[in-house]
Amino acid sequence: MQEKRIIVPTEEIARQRRVMAAVRAYAGPLGLRYHVLTFGCQMNDNDSEKLAGMLVEMGYAEADAPEDADLVVVNTCSVREHADGKFFGHLGILHSVREKKRPGMMIAVCGCLMRQAPVVDRIRKSHPFVDLVFGPSDLHRFPEMLRLRLTERRRVYDVGTEDTIAEGLPVLRASRTRARSTIMYGCDNFCTYCIVPHVRGRERSRPMALVLDELRALASDGYREVLLLGQNVNRYGMDTGDGDFAMLLEEVGRIPGLRRVRFMTSHPKDVSRRLLDVMRDSPNACPHLHLPLQSGSDAVLRRMNRGYDRTRFLQLVEEARDRIPDLAVTTDLIVGFPGETDRDFDDTLDVMDRIRFDNAFTFQFSPRPGTPAADMTDPVDPSVVTERFDRLVARQNEHMLAHHRRLVGTVQEVLVEGRDPGGIGRASGRTPHNRLLHFGVPVAGAGPSGILPEGTFARVLVTRVTTFTLEGEWKETLP
Repeated sequence: MQEKRIIVPTEEIARQRRVMAAVRAYAGPLGLRYHVLTFGCQMNDNDSEKLAGMLVEMGYAEADAPEDADLVVVNTCSVREHADGKFFGHLGILHSVREKKRPGMMIAVCGCLMRQAPVVDRIRKSHPFVDLVFGPSDLHRFPEMLRLRLTERRRVYDVGTEDTIAEGLPVLRASRTRARSTIMYGCDNFCTYCIVPHVRGRERSRPMALVLDELRALASDGYREVLLLGQNVNRYGMDTGDGDFAMLLEEVGRIPGLRRVRFMTSHPKDVSRRLLDVMRDSPNACPHLHLPLQSGSDAVLRRMNRGYDRTRFLQLVEEARDRIPDLAVTTDLIVGFPGETDRDFDDTLDVMDRIRFDNAFTFQFSPRPGTPAADMTDPVDPSVVTERFDRLVARQNEHMLAHHRRLVGTVQEVLVEGRDPGGIGRASGRTPHNRLLHFGVPVAGAGPSGILPEGTFARVLVTRVTTFTLEGEWKETLP
């Protein structure tokens, strides 16, 4: 087995901690503030929590908006549609803010997009106001880069080429009750439309003992739910022999106080029956499986290099629902992949009708430079893509509304996430199936603030539904 995991040495993390202390001695008395702009997936959100944690340790306080910050960090994504164009658009806005309102504001850019050399070259040539540039594997070196900019007044463009894992960085969690934990990085699948292996690197799993230590600490700190993250969590441990994902999920089920565990994303070709059995038997694994289909056409799936066909996907969902009858299945779908015919699209609609997904993230195909799909010579006419996309979204909305209507009159367990902006005395939270539920709380059930506190579990009667949400009334608060 080839060792692809590169753990940053503990002495390097200790050195960066000393740098953080040195920056704090400089920045703390100045009352400097930061703001992090995050684009992309929940792994980027987790990276931004680490950036925020380091900045707080370095004496910075959070600013509510970029125009109030002394340092703005833009954490980029290269997966979203027109990612580079949107990024440079935001850079232009930040430049204008700096010129007109915050002449001393520093701008740092990081994330997946920085692993694309043409993007960094364009920043260097056309956007010299950018102070720091670093990649997704360089987070642990951020303190040293910032120190150099603050003390030596020189710009730092330093995107590493090694795909590393850094343990022991400070984290400032965005939520007090729901935490993210990235358990592995990178991907080895090389789907023809996907840039991730090129910008996030090859598969690298964190040591299981360290993951479990982190989750135990989160539970001890009062976190009730955790989301395990990876480009393909089903491959966890396959690069190191350090157990597998089913084993990890089984161990997570033994952590006291951790009421809910979710994970994403699962690749259909790597979902094992043992994983499904562990989900069924675990006391805290949520009955929700995010399983990206992308297309229901075998011909398109082959061109995508997905590693499964429609028959296998349908069998997998059937097996999952046989083991977990109330399982919510969500998915990703791409419309207009090069060469997609009317028949191919009809095959996608057919799979949707057979499975009736609880939710779907839908995308129109957008080529990513450097991927094989970007060079395919049979694009679908944009007007056809738009028409198909509208039909697909309408079909999915029908399925979602039907799922929700069946829940009227049922009582659901909800983890409260905060106040419902739709009205006074109302709260919002999610069910174990990851459905958003807004509900009213009578005075007798509310806390001092007039609603249930964030992190509370409650039983809620579903009284009405919309396509995207549930609404209900509080029945009781759970311990």
